[in-house]
Amino acid sequence: MSQKMVVVCNHADPSGVMPSLIFASSGVALDYDVDMFFCPGGAQALVQGELEKLGTPPGMPNPVELFNTILDQGAEVVFCELAIANKGIEPNTLRDSRILVEKVPPFLMASEGAGMTFVF
Repeated sequence: MSQKMVVVCNHADPSGVMPSLIFASSGVALDYDVDMFFCPGGAQALVQGELEKLGTPPGMPNPVELFNTILDQGAEVVFCELAIANKGIEPNTLRDSRILVEKVPPFLMASEGAGMTFVF
């Protein structure tokens, strides 16, 4: 069984999104069981077209490629249900159908026992 790793993104700007994606993609590359949670503050990053707006920052990997790798490698990506009312983001506008929409308690229960937690 691989080690569990949690990455929480609470900011939709590049300084929150990029390290979240880099840590999560690095975790899946190392065969960790990665769970990502996008709080309302970071939820906008999961809307269609938002990662594309970041472009590819100088010296950094492409955020769209990172995100696709994270999902393709089996990580769980969770959009906080609170962002629907708090940020006015409808689930049908999310960039990928594999993104789960959940409240915090189920995410916490699923993430129990994580050996590493990173918050950006």
